[in-house]
Amino acid sequence: MSEIPAKATGSEDPSGGAMTEAADGLSSGDAPSADMMWQSSPPGSMYDYIKVASFSIGPDGLVDQWSLRAEQLLGVPAERAVGMDPIAAFVDPARREQGQRKMAEILDGREWTGVVPVRLPHTAEDGAREGEHGREGLAEVYVMPTRTEDGEKAAVCIVVDVRTLRSIETDLAASQAIFGQSPFGFVLIDPDLRVRRANQRFASLFGGTPDDHRGKGVHDYLPRGEAERVEATLRRVLQTGESITDMHVTGYLPGAEERRHWSVNLYRVHSGSGRPIGIAWLGIDITARRAAAREAAAARRNLALLNEAGARIGNSLDLETTARELLDVVVPGFCDLATVDLYQGLLSGDETPQGLADGSAEVRRVAFASAVSEAPLGTTGETVKLGAVHHYPFNSPCADALRTARPQSVPGEEGGLVQSTLAVPMVAQDTVVGLARFARTKGSEPFGDRDRDLAVELAARAAVCIDNARLYRREHERALILQRSLLPPGDPEASGLDIACRYLPGNAATGRPSEVGGDWFDVIELPGHRTALVVGDVMGRGLRAAVAMGELRTAVRTLAQLDLEPAEVLAQLDEIARGLGAPGGIHQATRAARRPREADLSEVYLATCIYAVYDSVTRRCTFANAGHLPPVLVEPGEPALMLDVPPGMPLGVGGEPFEEVEVELPEGALLALYTDGLVESRDHPLDEGLQAFVGALTDPAQTSPGHPSATPATPAGGTRPNLEDVCDHVLNTLDTHHGEDDIALLMARVQGLPAGSVGDWTLPREPRSVGRAREHARAKLLGWDLEPLVDTTELLVSELVTNALRYGEGEIRLRLLLDRTLVCEVWDSGLVQPRRRRARDTDEGGRGLQLVGLLSAAWGSRRTPRGKTVWFELPLPGGDTTLTDPAEALLSLF
Repeated sequence: MSEIPAKATGSEDPSGGAMTEAADGLSSGDAPSADMMWQSSPPGSMYDYIKVASFSIGPDGLVDQWSLRAEQLLGVPAERAVGMDPIAAFVDPARREQGQRKMAEILDGREWTGVVPVRLPHTAEDGAREGEHGREGLAEVYVMPTRTEDGEKAAVCIVVDVRTLRSIETDLAASQAIFGQSPFGFVLIDPDLRVRRANQRFASLFGGTPDDHRGKGVHDYLPRGEAERVEATLRRVLQTGESITDMHVTGYLPGAEERRHWSVNLYRVHSGSGRPIGIAWLGIDITARRAAAREAAAARRNLALLNEAGARIGNSLDLETTARELLDVVVPGFCDLATVDLYQGLLSGDETPQGLADGSAEVRRVAFASAVSEAPLGTTGETVKLGAVHHYPFNSPCADALRTARPQSVPGEEGGLVQSTLAVPMVAQDTVVGLARFARTKGSEPFGDRDRDLAVELAARAAVCIDNARLYRREHERALILQRSLLPPGDPEASGLDIACRYLPGNAATGRPSEVGGDWFDVIELPGHRTALVVGDVMGRGLRAAVAMGELRTAVRTLAQLDLEPAEVLAQLDEIARGLGAPGGIHQATRAARRPREADLSEVYLATCIYAVYDSVTRRCTFANAGHLPPVLVEPGEPALMLDVPPGMPLGVGGEPFEEVEVELPEGALLALYTDGLVESRDHPLDEGLQAFVGALTDPAQTSPGHPSATPATPAGGTRPNLEDVCDHVLNTLDTHHGEDDIALLMARVQGLPAGSVGDWTLPREPRSVGRAREHARAKLLGWDLEPLVDTTELLVSELVTNALRYGEGEIRLRLLLDRTLVCEVWDSGLVQPRRRRARDTDEGGRGLQLVGLLSAAWGSRRTPRGKTVWFELPLPGGDTTLTDPAEALLSLF
């Protein structure tokens, strides 16, 4: 009997044979039961990979049975194959003779095994029509002799494709190399999520041999939470077939406490028939890589913090603001809580804080920031509020950090919020200016050496900025003191004027420190109850501008005492301003101006100034302007207007004369002089600011009767607003809080001398005029109820009129003015100024002006358009100044 069925039946499908099912059932390695041998199972066995075919040869040497696998392997259907000579059909003609001899031996009852060249059908991969013959191949043939029912000799042939066998051998070798030689951990996991096979690398990590890991699950290797996550991922891969790349898994190796990190790739594995049979796990230890990545990330974070610190710290020259900028950078990017304490001595302006030797000097908490809690960091169990002054105990780590200028680690209190703290001294130019503390709460990563270095760098950067702010604050305060010392102290007073003034340094309203400017104003009393009003602005800022302003203001006061005309005063100031930037002073600057050269802009001093002289007797005011903004005049009942005063060139430019404008001011008129900081800022252009200023002056100038701020009624029947209220109204109305520039505002209300306070006489040029002058003076003083001044005034008037007769020219004019003091003026047409000299004992004359100087509070002379005026001034009785006895003054001359 043949072992192969007599007919080629239809179900020899490679996936449906009974032995295939049995082999598939043995995949788990368990011993098969009797029922399992023949049960139906999903396709998938070794025959899916190995191309095996069978056919039988009858006694006549022809094919009498042909299997389906033979049809698939050799490409010949059964109808054609049965009855064919296998040698003629599949063996190359050159080898057929040898094949016939072998066939005769086989039919003679001999077994044979060998490799035979055959023609195989083309496949789709060969680029020809599938099934077409012509491709050379090798087949391993196993021939077994058989007998038919009649006892005749026959044979059964088993044919295997050699190329497929070689491919399987290669795949097996590659698979063995992966498992045996791969430096990565390789695990095959079955559908039950159990380890089917593991390589040596995996076993070397988790202990034992590869066979010891068979049947284990992920819970045997990973902590519970991580194992559940990985198990869910494995089930998803098994169900969906989606691969997982670079999945990070965390766990511990047996006997080790260090946490390890692995990068795992997962993909589903299929049988030859496409059935999922498990999951491939390929893992690599990335613990070192993760540590390096953390180090790199920390380095990048530190660089980013340093870059951010460079951009954000030091934008302000305020100590407290700079400290807050430091904390804005470090919280929460570097730590969870932070504080900055600065030495109280530095904040109060001391050059060298006391107590640096032991670190226990008083410090002030200037900044605090927290990402998790609003409770400030405590010292010695006590909380320190923001802005509070305190000190660290001598033995505390914070005091040690201040004392040694080295950072200290402060452990957190048990049960507290803080895990660890870094106390970092803030050192600038080898000087400790304060202490910065950085704290991390429990649950955060503790501070390391890299963090300590970063904290020192951040604190050092902030310390330099704080030290710069401290130095700037010192310079600013000194410049501000200098500037204020050069401004009129208190409320200035002037004859025939009601004065109010305001001065706001730059940024005074905003609280941000800034360089002081060169704005100034002044009120200078002149002889004859006249007053000089000055407002100026030196271009630039800082101590240099303040010093230049002081020099110009001093020069203005000096020139004003010479009683020069306003235009001449500005001309002299222009020369002085040009000399401020020259090493040799004014004359050197004048000589240098004659030869061409390029100006050094760093040494150029430019200033604007307006100078006005007001005469309270005539109520006339003479203006001269050097590039300054025009004055504003508000007449009673009229809107404010800007006076048309030629601006001229700024002081320091030179080469251009200054013009004068004389304006008669009505009684009660309001005059305003100011600097550009009042009417100009980045948000408001100059024209807009001037219009707003004029409007602000117009409103309070028209206050109705009965207004609470109104002054007593004027002769015209109206009321005037209080001048201090006008100043406040202007500053509140305009944008004066921008802090970009200094603001100087000088306002004066005209209050001319009444006619009854003036005595004016013209005397002929004759000796009798001396007696008449004494009579006029006596009568006027008695009318003013100033009898104590009669004798002194008569004596001094007699001296001045006598000098006018002897040394002057033209008619003589005598004028008495009564205001806060008594002023006597003697006018003549002569241009020669009187000069005081010391007379010898034997001289008959030369003592008149000495007598005037002894008996008067002040005296002098000034030029007028038509000659000169010699004057003296006497204090009124009842004041702080005592009168000099004329008799004693006369005796003191001899």
